Amino acid sequence: MAAHTEKHEKAPGKPGGKEAQPLIIARTPREEQRLKLERLMRNPDKPAPIPDRPKEWNPRAPPEFVRDVMGSGAGAGSGEFHVYRHLRRREYQRQDFLDTMAEKQNKDQDYLDKVEENKLAADERTAKRRKKREKLKQKKLMAKKAKQDGGKGDEEPDKSSTSGGDEDREREAEDDAEVPSFIMGKK
Repeated sequence: MAAHTEKHEKAPGKPGGKEAQPLIIARTPREEQRLKLERLMRNPDKPAPIPDRPKEWNPRAPPEFVRDVMGSGAGAGSGEFHVYRHLRRREYQRQDFLDTMAEKQNKDQDYLDKVEENKLAADERTAKRRKKREKLKQKKLMAKKAKQDGGKGDEEPDKSSTSGGDEDREREAEDDAEVPSFIMGKK
């Protein structure tokens, strides 16, 4: 009896034990979530349980050798239909899974093809714009050289007009066709 009284003496004090908490029943999902958060936040030092990602479901592989081949005899028992039904359901699930996986792989491949196609198109546009920039740069250099040569070569304007007048006109026509509607950097 002495042991029994000792338990009762320790029970009311409980200085180091947990506090008794009232039982609260959640009536809505929102209230349930609130209660879970409150329980987590009571002890912030304790790590929160984060479950691992569930593994993807895989059907059982079909049997390599079927030993219980069901015949179509008239004497089949009443339990055989249920065995057949479960086998059929399992096989349909397996086929659906294989179809779903094949569709997912096709979509992934289509996505990768589309990404590659977009990358090639972007590279082509970049190359085209780079070529255009280089062309403008060359024109600016040619114009600068012509301006410098124009200042030095004012003494020989007759020579160039008499020797290749047709060539100069054709070259100017080509240059006029290639002049952009705007020049970057000029005001």
